Amino acid sequence: MGRTIKMAESPMEGHPDKLADLIADALLDEFLRKDPYSRVSLEILLISGMTFVAGHVSTESYVDIPGIVRKTIKEIGYNRPEHGFDADSSAVITSIEEQSPEIVLGISSEGAGDTATVVGYACKETESLMPMPISLAHRLSHKISELRKSGKAPFLRPDGKVLITVLYEDNKPLSVKDIIVFCQHDPETQLEKLRDFITEEAVKKVVPQSLVSRDTRILINPSGRFVLGGPVADAGQTGRKIVSDAYGDVAYSGGSAFSGKDPTKTDRTASYMARMMAKHVVASGLADRCMVQMAYAFGMSEVIAFDIETYGTERVDREKIRERLLEVFHTSPKKMIEFLDLRKPIYRQTACYGHFGKENLPWEKLTKLEEFLELK
Repeated sequence: MGRTIKMAESPMEGHPDKLADLIADALLDEFLRKDPYSRVSLEILLISGMTFVAGHVSTESYVDIPGIVRKTIKEIGYNRPEHGFDADSSAVITSIEEQSPEIVLGISSEGAGDTATVVGYACKETESLMPMPISLAHRLSHKISELRKSGKAPFLRPDGKVLITVLYEDNKPLSVKDIIVFCQHDPETQLEKLRDFITEEAVKKVVPQSLVSRDTRILINPSGRFVLGGPVADAGQTGRKIVSDAYGDVAYSGGSAFSGKDPTKTDRTASYMARMMAKHVVASGLADRCMVQMAYAFGMSEVIAFDIETYGTERVDREKIRERLLEVFHTSPKKMIEFLDLRKPIYRQTACYGHFGKENLPWEKLTKLEEFLELK
């Protein structure tokens, strides 16, 4: 209790690690579009002038991997040679093998496609039932990317990042402490013009005035110029932003990356199901905060361990909530995939600005809410 600080970061689409995630999920979507039962596990590595695609794939379809890679890079905005990294000149190197026969056997028996611990979280801090810091960080970085891609800010380049810190009092958001933005830009851009534009057109449009105090610090490119960015400035790799992909520092991370993995990978699918469970608990008013934790072992068809934490905010006995979650929702890998309808090309939209809190995604739907309202 008392005052604490929570924080979260949100990389923009052109950040090298996020670009790697976007390419991985764009490829996954294409495999699933052509063969919904494709089994895909991909890793992407980006460096100046090169994109490496490695992994294991079992599918009945053909996917033009270099074509999808270049198309994704171009759509993100790396389409000019002066960026130092662009879609047309980037080499694409692939090393793809068949999925291990032992993994195939484990999945074929309706078992988990991986050993994993997963976490789902929800709270009453925002309309999306996401923690305030990560919600604001994603909204702000997304807004800046929209300004760039819409043509309203042609001087911006694709790379960038947002860091938000929020002051809490008695576990409730009190005010935003820091808003720190890094935006890649053209070399002739005046720094003061950039700072004024981002403050007026992004920060003030996204961060509610009620959360801004006289002590709130707004820093735009505090280190100065940011012209050289993307993979030419820093190598990018899938799975290096797992905390910003999830809940910021408010909840635990299961520790696994999501992008590039088909739904048989339990660390992805069960994380989505855990979020859906936690969201139902909070949306029904059974608790103000809820974390769901699950563990899976490769090849086994049922959850190994299941528990919840409601942080003393529950309004009915916590064990009753736990029992209802297990009654209402499926926890076996096969049934989770079917229930959430995950064999569709829906994954690229998760690769940036978070895997949770986007209302159009199946694990964000409150389809079983009535069955939890009965407990009140």
